[in-house]
Amino acid sequence: MTSLDAVTAWIENYRKAWESNDPRDIGDLFAEDGAYFTEPFAKPWLGRDTIVEQWIKNADKPGTTTFEWHPLIVTDELAIIEATTTYPKKTFSNLWVLRLDNLGQARQFTEWWMKHPKK
Repeated sequence: MTSLDAVTAWIENYRKAWESNDPRDIGDLFAEDGAYFTEPFAKPWLGRDTIVEQWIKNADKPGTTTFEWHPLIVTDELAIIEATTTYPKKTFSNLWVLRLDNLGQARQFTEWWMKHPKK
């Protein structure tokens, strides 16, 4: 079940995990059988343990990003979020497709991202 409150809580917890890279913070985001697509057509990371392992392997250094977001669509089945992630030397526009279960954990999370051109 997806609602704006559940989506907001999930994104706040996502940022907490992004900044901590703590396996428990990461794992709490995803259902046991969740799927994380790092790009729309990439092979997904399947299952909580794999998601945690791959997240840590690909982790950003804490404190190196800023993140702004707003919901585009929130229905009972999914949420679509538009966001901007800024690193010290690069910026990305993001479109996230998020499907939460009744516990507020992601059953499926897909990132669509595009790097901004250099100015």
